[in-house]
Amino acid sequence: MKGSWNSTTIIIPFTLFSLIFLFISKCQDVFGVPTEHLCHPGQRDALLELKKEFEIKKPCSDGALPPKTESWANHSDCCYWEGITCNPKSGEVIELDLSRGCLQGRFHSNTSLFRVQNLPFLTTLDLSYNYFSGHIPSSIENFSHLTTLDLSKNYFSGGIPSSVGNLSHLTFLDLSGNEFVGEMPYFGNMNQLTNLNVDSNELTGTFPLPLLNLTMLSDLSLSRNQFTGTLPSKMSSLSNLEYFEAWGNAFTGTLPSSLFTIPSLTSIDLRNNQLNGVLDFGNISSPSSTLTVLDISNNNFIGPIPRSISNFINLQDLDLSYLNTQGPVDFSIFMNLKSLLLLNLSHLNTTTTIDLNALLSSHLNSIYSVDLSGNHVSATTKTPVADHHQLISQLYLSGCGITEFPELLRSQVNITNLDISNNKIKGQVPGWLWTLPNLIFVDLSNNTFSGFERPTELGPSFITTKPSMQYLVASKNNFTGNIPSSICALRSLITLDLSDNNLNGSIPHCMGNLKSTLSFLNLRHNRLGGGLPKNIFKSLRSLDVGHNQLVGKLPRSFIHLSTLEVLNVENNRLNDTFPSWLSSLKKLQVLVLRSNAFHGPIHHASFRTLRIIDLSRNHFSGTLPSNYFVNWNAMSSLGGNEDPSSKENYLGDSFRYYHDSMVLTNKGVEMELVRILKIYTALDFSENKFEGEIPRSIGLLKELHVLNLSSNDFTGHIPSSMGNLRELESLDVSQNKLSGEIPQELGNLSYLAYMNFSFNQLGGLLPGGTQFRRQKCSSFGDNLGLYGPSLDEVCVDIHASTPQEHEQPESEEEEKEMFSWIAAAIGLGPGIAFGLTIGYILVCYKPEWFMNHFQRNKHRSRRRRSTTKLKKEPN
Repeated sequence: MKGSWNSTTIIIPFTLFSLIFLFISKCQDVFGVPTEHLCHPGQRDALLELKKEFEIKKPCSDGALPPKTESWANHSDCCYWEGITCNPKSGEVIELDLSRGCLQGRFHSNTSLFRVQNLPFLTTLDLSYNYFSGHIPSSIENFSHLTTLDLSKNYFSGGIPSSVGNLSHLTFLDLSGNEFVGEMPYFGNMNQLTNLNVDSNELTGTFPLPLLNLTMLSDLSLSRNQFTGTLPSKMSSLSNLEYFEAWGNAFTGTLPSSLFTIPSLTSIDLRNNQLNGVLDFGNISSPSSTLTVLDISNNNFIGPIPRSISNFINLQDLDLSYLNTQGPVDFSIFMNLKSLLLLNLSHLNTTTTIDLNALLSSHLNSIYSVDLSGNHVSATTKTPVADHHQLISQLYLSGCGITEFPELLRSQVNITNLDISNNKIKGQVPGWLWTLPNLIFVDLSNNTFSGFERPTELGPSFITTKPSMQYLVASKNNFTGNIPSSICALRSLITLDLSDNNLNGSIPHCMGNLKSTLSFLNLRHNRLGGGLPKNIFKSLRSLDVGHNQLVGKLPRSFIHLSTLEVLNVENNRLNDTFPSWLSSLKKLQVLVLRSNAFHGPIHHASFRTLRIIDLSRNHFSGTLPSNYFVNWNAMSSLGGNEDPSSKENYLGDSFRYYHDSMVLTNKGVEMELVRILKIYTALDFSENKFEGEIPRSIGLLKELHVLNLSSNDFTGHIPSSMGNLRELESLDVSQNKLSGEIPQELGNLSYLAYMNFSFNQLGGLLPGGTQFRRQKCSSFGDNLGLYGPSLDEVCVDIHASTPQEHEQPESEEEEKEMFSWIAAAIGLGPGIAFGLTIGYILVCYKPEWFMNHFQRNKHRSRRRRSTTKLKKEPN
């Protein structure tokens, strides 16, 4: 009957449904498939509280990805939040990974994260690569189940809590890249620990001996701290150690030979310490098969290289640079190292001349990088070149006394990096160099090269091939004539440095061939003329054409250089108005227009990324609005803007082949910044014709290190807002028309080491800060109204230097002031007797009145004499 039900039709679907439900339940148990709403409400609330305690940094270096905590919402299951892992059975949060989360804020003792009741079963805590600061609470020991703790690459400070040593289940501990201080706490109870990294902090003390108890340790890094003392002789107790890094400390004593008896050890890096004594690898009688990396460079070892080094047959990276061998070196001891890839023997202080031809003809079949810099190398080919030549990739021969370009390099078709700087090579750079098919980096600087071989002598192959050259550094030579057009054929060129030569002519327009690749162009200190070329640059990050003879204006096409970071045109003959349009370049950090013929007012512009600006020695004029420096963000707040994982602190390319440099007036002298620190800031408007008041908004530039406004026509008061320039080291406002007092707030600037207020119209009490008492007296000269204890202390030598010289003027001046009222009373008549009589009466019968009047005038006279002496003192 249609629509009727029987027991079979009911039981079968119910049975199937039950089986399906049972199967799903079992699958969840077996395969760990999470059910809905596993997250415990209390743990979800704790995580949301943690989210509120810390801010998301903007801008963030990892801004391409949204911060992990953005997925954390109140009405969702926290087990599905990014960075959260739960136990699939219990729902407990067991892993918290907030690495690279763009989080910033200060940890404190009651931070919700470290309350034991919140996340009691946590096994992994990863806060690496953020912007956290403050001290680590001792309550971290409450995470008793932790096996992984990673706090690296943050700004944590203070000591490492001793309670960390109570986390006995830890297998991985990384505290590197912070600001921890003091000695390492006792970690001797963490018997399960396999990885320990505390590098790049400020830890002190001797080698932590309790670490020798951690027999499971396989990776130990103590590098870049301030450890002292000797390395323990019983390093062999770390029987499972594979990687040992302690470079960049101040360890002394001999190299413990027990290190080389650890059978599992594959890498030792102890460079840049103060280890000393004779180099000894211990009793290694048979070849060792584990050690692949040995770097003990830049220590204080003396004596020969032990022959036992030939037993490390699996060495791939060997660095013995700066070893004081005090005698000859037998290079045949390296011939047994068949696996060697990198060999650094630079600066050995040896009497042995290294035969480059013999080395390249050796049987080190795997080697691709050799550094012999600072030794005496023979690179001439007096005998026929051997048939067998090892084809290496990197060769560094800086400062080797070479006088001729090594012809034998012509056969090195695999070479990518060649450094022959700081030698005595003369003549022309050979044309065949450009035809080496894999050559990427060449450093020819600081030789006596006179030119480049002409393209016609290179043959047709140079035209048809595409040279791979990316970095050409040829500064400090004797190049003359025009910039060779053959350089324009290097279509892959990223960096071109021809500075400090005698090149003339104009910048060739054929460089337009390089506009899609050329990032760093340095032509400073030549004799180049003409104007700056238009529309030939596109990818430039740095353009330095300072100290030439360029004329004309800055090309307005530069506004399209969206990647430009450094523009330096100092000491030329450019004649233009202020290029405020450059403010649209969002990456511009350094602008130097010094010593040209720029003129007119500098219109308001917001240079948000500018860190250094030098407009000195031009003809700029007009006033600066009080809000002129609003939105100069990079000088207002630099703290934390850098990626905490970044290892490059200077402006230049990321491969460190090239660093930007400049000359800046700092603390009264011209100082060359060989490398420009990314956090360095400076503003120099000196030797122009600016007038009006100094803008109050100057006080917004809280990260400014150098401020020079000298030799202008500024009037009015020095703004008290300068007291906000907390990082200021050098201040020069001399030779203006400033009046009023020097703001007392400047006395609180603890880094202010140099100041110059001379040749103004300043008066009043000099600030009493320690910095003011350390200045030269001339720093306050020609300001008639300045006085105070600080001034008396600064100028004490002048006050006491020639007392007789000022004695007579003092007496005469005081007498004139004392009796001026008498002269007025006497008038012009012959009342001398009357005047003397009145004087006699005042002195004899009114002595109190007379002495009070005398003391007041003496105080005024002393203040006036103090400023007079400042005016007379030579600068």
